[in-house]
Amino acid sequence: MKVQNICCIGAGYVGGPTMAVIAKKCPDIKVTVVDINEARIAAWNDENVENIPVYEPGLPQVVAEARGRNLFFSTDVDKAIDEAQMIFISVNTPTKTYGEGKGQAADLKWIELCARQIARVAKEKKIVVEKSTLPVRTASALKDILEHTGNGINFQILSNPEFLAEGTAVEDLMAPDRVLIGGDQSEEGLSAINSLVEVYARWVPRERILTTNVWSSELSKLTANAFLAQRVSSINSLSELCEHTEADVNEVSRAIGTDSRIGPKFLKASVGFGGSCFQKDILNLVYISRSYGLDEVADYWEQVIIMNDHQKKRFAKKIIKNLYNTVSGKKIAFLGWAFKKDTNDTRESAAIYVADHLLNEQSKVSVFDPKVTEQQIYSDLDYLGSRSSEENKESLTVVKDPYKVCNGAHAIAVLTEWDEFKTYDWQKIYDNMLKPAHVFDGRNIMDKKALQNIGFQVHSIGSADDN
Repeated sequence: MKVQNICCIGAGYVGGPTMAVIAKKCPDIKVTVVDINEARIAAWNDENVENIPVYEPGLPQVVAEARGRNLFFSTDVDKAIDEAQMIFISVNTPTKTYGEGKGQAADLKWIELCARQIARVAKEKKIVVEKSTLPVRTASALKDILEHTGNGINFQILSNPEFLAEGTAVEDLMAPDRVLIGGDQSEEGLSAINSLVEVYARWVPRERILTTNVWSSELSKLTANAFLAQRVSSINSLSELCEHTEADVNEVSRAIGTDSRIGPKFLKASVGFGGSCFQKDILNLVYISRSYGLDEVADYWEQVIIMNDHQKKRFAKKIIKNLYNTVSGKKIAFLGWAFKKDTNDTRESAAIYVADHLLNEQSKVSVFDPKVTEQQIYSDLDYLGSRSSEENKESLTVVKDPYKVCNGAHAIAVLTEWDEFKTYDWQKIYDNMLKPAHVFDGRNIMDKKALQNIGFQVHSIGSADDN
């Protein structure tokens, strides 16, 4: 099948950028991104492309080029499904917060709703592509729903996991390390795989397009994120040892990163990893392993999460300890709320959990992030359910000016590695803080010596305090 019409259900951090790049690279293919969230679709259609709902460097330019030509954003899901030959499912698959598998298993209710809608609307054969991060064997559930609730139409299910890093998503889509496509190994399945291969081959070298069976593809996605998260937790575990032995974790990272068998990536110690995928995918891996009775496998991967949670807690405790074991009534300024720089995504951001811990100690937290909205920050805190929405608004304030956020603060916590934080007038910030003025660098981006020369007491991840 030569694909001429693509539909993507879900206009979030994966669906939006992925479809925009496909539309840019394949101007003869009509690409329609649909979502039931009217406000989100309206934002994607905003005349000013700087107002699109996903912040990614380079994305506004890609959207501006293709939108209205062959890239469309709509709330008419049925129409897009009906017209498309290939349907990408890119909806949220959060960790379950209820029932069996609570806290570990993926909540697949949105995936199931998509499948039922596709089955109801489709009048001719379709290729359905899993783009959301999903546990192994989800494709069989999709196929089961489509075949038993549809109109007797043939559906082929493909797994095409995304390997995007937020902040570099456009770059990753334009020149991916690899594109992975899994499907049935039957004649029809191989034909469906080839249809998607032909789309990507318009700009991705063929040798970088890997094809597998559907199960290998699904598991490869979980495994890739688990390995990357494992590296972060590994270096973070050593950062604590460094602080006690007076080794420097940055020097250790550099030393081991030059070993070609290890490599330098994902060896930067920090307050902990966040984002929508790492924790969710490892918890999926843990749950699947336990469901097959593989307890040792589950325990192994669960330790990656335990270490990440520990890193966030100990960062908060370090702030408390250095402020004379109490932060009650003290103002702590947060620089950064997004889980990493160059994105406005806050899912599982370390800042949320550090703030929660400090608020439990009756601290006054003040937050500045260049791209995250006030509404999102309060929503993240409210989601934890630690206290009422009113109490959160009383104890945490969101400030739109980085200098004002630091005024009168006892301490500053750097929680996102935004480049602009390094360029601030730190003398001015110091002059307007309570003394002794502390900086807790949760991302190891600040010039420690320069800050100490100004007068700050600086506490960096993975190096002993020498103030």
